Amino acid sequence: MTWNLNFKNIAGIRSGSATLERGINAVRGTNWQGKSSFVTAIETVMGTEKVLTEGESSGEVELRTNADSYRVELARENNTITRSGDPYLSSEKARVTASLYAFLDDNNAVRDAVRHEDNLESVLTRPLDFENIDEQIADLKQERNSVETELKRAEKAAEQLPEVETTIQQLKTQLEDLEAERDAIRKGDDDQGAVSDKRDELSDAKAERDEVEQRVERLEQTIKRTEEKLEEKRSELAAIEVPEEEEDLSSRIAERKQRLDKLEQEAELLQSVYAPTKRLIDEDRVDLITDVDRDLLEDNIRCWTCGSKTSKAAVEENLDQLSDRISELQSKAEEFRNDVTDLQERQEEIKRTQRRESDLEDEIASLESTLEERKTSLGEARKRRENLIDRIDTLSEAVETQDSELTDIESQIKYTETRLEEAQEEMKTLESRAERREQLESERENLTEEINRLRDRKAEIKRRTREAFDDAIQEIIDTFDVGFEMVRLTSDYELVVAREGREADLSALSEGELELIGIVAALAGFEAFDVTDRIPVMLLDGLGGLADENLVTLVEYLADRVEILVFTTYPENTTFEANTINPQDWSVVSPPVSQ
Repeated sequence: MTWNLNFKNIAGIRSGSATLERGINAVRGTNWQGKSSFVTAIETVMGTEKVLTEGESSGEVELRTNADSYRVELARENNTITRSGDPYLSSEKARVTASLYAFLDDNNAVRDAVRHEDNLESVLTRPLDFENIDEQIADLKQERNSVETELKRAEKAAEQLPEVETTIQQLKTQLEDLEAERDAIRKGDDDQGAVSDKRDELSDAKAERDEVEQRVERLEQTIKRTEEKLEEKRSELAAIEVPEEEEDLSSRIAERKQRLDKLEQEAELLQSVYAPTKRLIDEDRVDLITDVDRDLLEDNIRCWTCGSKTSKAAVEENLDQLSDRISELQSKAEEFRNDVTDLQERQEEIKRTQRRESDLEDEIASLESTLEERKTSLGEARKRRENLIDRIDTLSEAVETQDSELTDIESQIKYTETRLEEAQEEMKTLESRAERREQLESERENLTEEINRLRDRKAEIKRRTREAFDDAIQEIIDTFDVGFEMVRLTSDYELVVAREGREADLSALSEGELELIGIVAALAGFEAFDVTDRIPVMLLDGLGGLADENLVTLVEYLADRVEILVFTTYPENTTFEANTINPQDWSVVSPPVSQ
């Protein structure tokens, strides 16, 4: 198993490449060579980080495995870094799980919670938030209810089967007896032709009677609907209030129209005088139609109608008076126009109401006529039905001796055949339902088990987390030279440390001891959520607080848990058998200049 990575503008690395092998991979280098940035690059292509090199607008990481390739691109937009492409971890739950329990860098949330003595429940159960357990349980309960309903029907069907089988056998026997009885009656008839004619006539009379009964029912329903509609129309007619018609309404409309026409004509006539004269004055073109004596103080105009002299100001004053007169006439015309509109609307409303009243009266008359006709038809149909009943009684008496028994037998045979078919069909349905009992019981059991599993999921995860923590911390105590005797994760997810026989604060532990406990806590989540089944790589970074020998021990302790283990180390640390990644060929951001 080999992973080849190429990365550009990720954290402190401008460009670089590396190869990861199955087992232990040591990123060995001094400060500012990009060890932690390389870990960030792996997290980027996995889908859990997005850190661009400062000052760069884009970056990328490409991962090629033996089977597939993955590529993630980062871009800076409005001071926000966005991710695109195909990361190794496609689901958000897998990314959260990996960032908590497999990617144990210096910013790991579990390690950080241990450093700050925070409660660990939120970080050690966070992946459960993505499982929607309550919704799953509700859906499964609904599905189980449906299965239980079907199961009850299947069980009831199984209980009904013997009874239906007995009924079928009884009906078959009864049918055989009836057919034999019918054959015996037919052999005893002396005058089959006469009996056949009467039977046909009786059958026709019964058929006609059925038709007449249906007609009676239809007429009764139609009459009921007609009466309801008639009552509705009568109620509507009673509710109509026809406005009282004003006798002089038409004459008032005509009188106002006449006055309106006169006012409009007068206004139009005055406007025809005013407009051209006003234009001649405004455009100073009066000299086109009369003599104008121009003076420094005032122009004198000879009136083109009477020949007398006048001033331009006097003409303009007369024009203003004429304009006022036109406006006065137009205003009065508008008043009469509104009066005409109101009177016409009142007149139209009266006509509409009168038309509706007339229409309703016509509809009522039509409905009353229709109702009377249908009642007459109903009486005739009822009379016809009574006649047919009498006819049927007469025919029945005529064939009673020869045919009554045969008719009854044939009727019973048809009825028995129908019952037998229904019972056989019911038998098939019941057998089909009963056959599903075992399947439905299995489905119900599986659904119940899944519901119980989901209900116990969180408690199970907590239990497994604490057990995994206890096992791992015991191995750490047995393997490492630590200053505490025991660390326990309580049911409330609080860390309790025992030192020299009594409880001690976490703050009393060394930096290295806190880092070990943080890694153990993350490993507890790693085991509880079966991370190794989905995430083949574990990352270790920021372990400067561990002594060299403890780092070696920790790496060997973790190596068997994942396919690929990547950790950062310094050149002076112990070298052991591992795939070593040398960052010297990477282009990195220059370290800050010391002051």
